[in-house]
Amino acid sequence: MPVNAEQQPVPAILEYIPYRKRDSSRARDELNHPYMAGHGYVCARVDMRGSGDSDGVIVDEYRTQEHEDAEDVIAWLAEQPWCDGKVGMMGISWGGFNSLQLAARQPPALKAIISASATDDIYVDNMHYMGGCLLGDNLSEATVMFAFNSLPPDPQIVGERWRDMWHERLSGSGLWLETWLEHQRRDDYWKTASVCEDYSQVQCPVMAVGGWADGYTNAVFRLMENLDVPRKGLIGPWGHKYPHIGVPGPAIGFLQEAVRWWDHWLKGQDTGVMDEPMLRVWMQDSVSPAASYEDRPGRWVAEDRWPAPEIENREFTLRGHHLEEVGSDADPHGESDAEVAVKSPLSVGMFAGKWASYAAVPDLPFDQREEDGGSIFYESRPLTEDLEMLGLPQCHFEVSADQPVAMLAVRLSDVNLDGEATRVTYGLLNLTHRDGSEDPSPLEPGKKYRVTVPLNGIAQTFPAGHRLRLSISTSYWPLVWPSPEAATVTLTTGASSLSVPVRSPRAEDARLREFEEPEAATPLEITQTEPGQHHWRVTRDLATNVSTLEIANDQGAFRIEDTDTHIRRGTEEWYSFRWNDVNSVRGETRTVRRIQRQDWGAEVTTNTVLTSTPTEFIIDAELDAYELDAQRGDPRVYSQSWHRRVPRDLV
Repeated sequence: MPVNAEQQPVPAILEYIPYRKRDSSRARDELNHPYMAGHGYVCARVDMRGSGDSDGVIVDEYRTQEHEDAEDVIAWLAEQPWCDGKVGMMGISWGGFNSLQLAARQPPALKAIISASATDDIYVDNMHYMGGCLLGDNLSEATVMFAFNSLPPDPQIVGERWRDMWHERLSGSGLWLETWLEHQRRDDYWKTASVCEDYSQVQCPVMAVGGWADGYTNAVFRLMENLDVPRKGLIGPWGHKYPHIGVPGPAIGFLQEAVRWWDHWLKGQDTGVMDEPMLRVWMQDSVSPAASYEDRPGRWVAEDRWPAPEIENREFTLRGHHLEEVGSDADPHGESDAEVAVKSPLSVGMFAGKWASYAAVPDLPFDQREEDGGSIFYESRPLTEDLEMLGLPQCHFEVSADQPVAMLAVRLSDVNLDGEATRVTYGLLNLTHRDGSEDPSPLEPGKKYRVTVPLNGIAQTFPAGHRLRLSISTSYWPLVWPSPEAATVTLTTGASSLSVPVRSPRAEDARLREFEEPEAATPLEITQTEPGQHHWRVTRDLATNVSTLEIANDQGAFRIEDTDTHIRRGTEEWYSFRWNDVNSVRGETRTVRRIQRQDWGAEVTTNTVLTSTPTEFIIDAELDAYELDAQRGDPRVYSQSWHRRVPRDLV
């Protein structure tokens, strides 16, 4: 807090997360909160119930108890003598989600929010499902929370109660993966915390932030379109990180932007922030898929409102194996409409990258020629001039399938002069969800259906001479769990099309106010004691026909000097399949988390395996907890295993 806040009360800013403020998220938060305190704000970081050093047990995400607790925290902050009664809320990922959700609950003291890498629709745009398809990140995110929820509170904060609190968590938090798999359609479980169910409930100003390498940018467009409050949207080239530490770069002076926002809405100062365009995005230049992604070339562009009336939808018809722009000259290839069948090998998707990039480069998509060999694709003629897109493309298909459950993975790529294909955006559709995800219905084999596949939002320049490529496959493993039986999908070319949002360059883009260079508070003093490693490796054993994507996200070990606390943190993941057997797919994750000081320590390991049959998902999970005390003969203090079977629900 500011040094004079007791004498001159100031607004408060809340970040409310389950990621352990004292150790795990501390290095990031030390950059942010002291910076804002230095600009006249009290900043509160709160361990949610059942996490970090708070009492209780956390049993799921975005539940009513979480929101009621946050309302209590906001009311408490507003009543403190160092607070002037106004509270803002900010966060990234979970903290961005509950900032939006609390805004919809309208606690009186909450006056504005900043929501980064979050969504208004928990089912449509989260790490669980996409287009009615089960995401591989569902297992990955469940693994993250499995590890976090099993860690103890710090006895320096909670005292001798720490052991009892820890065991309450170990036995009570449960297996979240099972819960998420039990809700495979968009039911009330997902709707309850989805702000999109009633945008009018949000009554305070909203800044929504995202990155093109992240998984949450679609929500920024929806919030700009549907909210009826003062709002700003910002989308950069970044992955799942705050923009001042964002990769791929360029990073920006995001904390300066946050202070401008808070000064306007919490202090009533005219900072000019609301005189600027509603939506500002990074228009990405074309890059090779093998290029370094430390920085993504491009430029900033802006729109005063969304949807922007100047943006035109341009339509391309699928004809033969080509994308023909509607209204252009007659098809020069002389190819008639046709029915084209595709039954993709399971290897399509091994170079797709992660749904939400945390660590660009290795988790971003690679050259799509590796994927397109198992797909059908349609390519435009070389562009005669630069083509810029901003918004959300869509595909409209006429399709049939030979199985009652089938899926489509659709990718739009930029094909350069060397033939390299860089994926620009993609979309997924479980065809049983063709009429929505609340009440899916099986396909009638052989029957033709009209379906729409929305693609993720983009801002992208396609240079003259390059080609657009639309690729379609029936699998995309491990980004997406495959259908219960391998399906052949047949597409009618002349009755299918791609619609893209085209934005012409404008002179005023060059006159936009430039963002400042990133600033932050003094970094936390940390000493690395064991090296980490990060890799994505694809292997294929030709003797067994087993292919595996192996992911290591190992941060090694480090010491937080302020508390003399040693932290060890590592996660490994394996996603495999055998030849084209859709029921051979297997996802496995392992984690290790260790917290230790001279007089205290704990280590938790987890292992989760997800497999499937045509009718069930099968979960096998293990949790082991150790108290690191030299006096104990057997340091293991808790062990639990799970074997669960969850029926497939048209997924």
